[in-house]
Amino acid sequence: MNIVDKHFYALTDHLKNLSLQEIYQNTRSLFLNLPLHTQQSISKFLNNFPYWGEINIDDNNFEELYNRAKMLKEHLNDLIWLYENLEDYRSKKTLFAILNNLYQFDFFTLKHSIETTYPHYFDLDIISANDDEVFVDLGAYTGDTIQEYLTYFDNKYKRIYAYEITKESLHIMKKNLAKEKNIKYSSKAIIDSKKELHFLKSKIDNSANQINLKGTDKIKATSLDLDIKEKITMIKMDIEGSEYQALLGSKKHIQNDKPKLLISVYHNHEDLYRIPKLIKKFEPNYKFYLRYYGNEVFPTEIVLIATCEQN
Repeated sequence: MNIVDKHFYALTDHLKNLSLQEIYQNTRSLFLNLPLHTQQSISKFLNNFPYWGEINIDDNNFEELYNRAKMLKEHLNDLIWLYENLEDYRSKKTLFAILNNLYQFDFFTLKHSIETTYPHYFDLDIISANDDEVFVDLGAYTGDTIQEYLTYFDNKYKRIYAYEITKESLHIMKKNLAKEKNIKYSSKAIIDSKKELHFLKSKIDNSANQINLKGTDKIKATSLDLDIKEKITMIKMDIEGSEYQALLGSKKHIQNDKPKLLISVYHNHEDLYRIPKLIKKFEPNYKFYLRYYGNEVFPTEIVLIATCEQN
């Protein structure tokens, strides 16, 4: 056991001995002891993005704090399973930093877990690419991730599939990537089946548009298994909480192709543990890494990197 293990198991042993209500009360008390401007900043952020729950101090509404406490208590064994299935101590330190921030607002450890060596998604110590790469970008936005892929992998690919449900972003992406060849663009949402859905436009940021029953805009949806027939070698997902459904609809590709997976796991309090469990269910030989690209205040931009050797 080293210092990272020591800190992680001390935290999880502590949480095991507390009730859900005790975890919630501890977190709530620590939140209310933060500087007022920090409380307000966290509350504003959470209330702007409908992923985790609200905080409204004036109304004594601490829904998000209760939701995180519930996750920490009811899924502690799942989080321990994830820790023990991570391949490197960088990943393990990152998971500890995320959980300790959620429980007791540990900004210091989270800050020192932020990835600074490599760009978002593409950790070159883990991920490589070649001329036969078929890269699928779900939530391609304006093509920023594709541009980084082209830069860091020296334009090595066979084909790129770019999915983006927002018309404005799709238009900008096509302009940004106009000089590139063999890129297929799609405005379909990717989930687990073929259907028509509603999506909710974010008032804050086009990158946060979300599939949601409250949405007034309609969009066609399908699955990767239905939409792409060739072998896929790499999939990136940042689709505002629909990642789990998209993985369900990618089961055949995951089992048959064993693509490299770069999955955002922060759009709710469940994906951090349930997405790796789903991948492991589809293909037990996947290896997991966790990287963090957010800030030190609230843990967003968490990426699960999953790799599997080809047969």
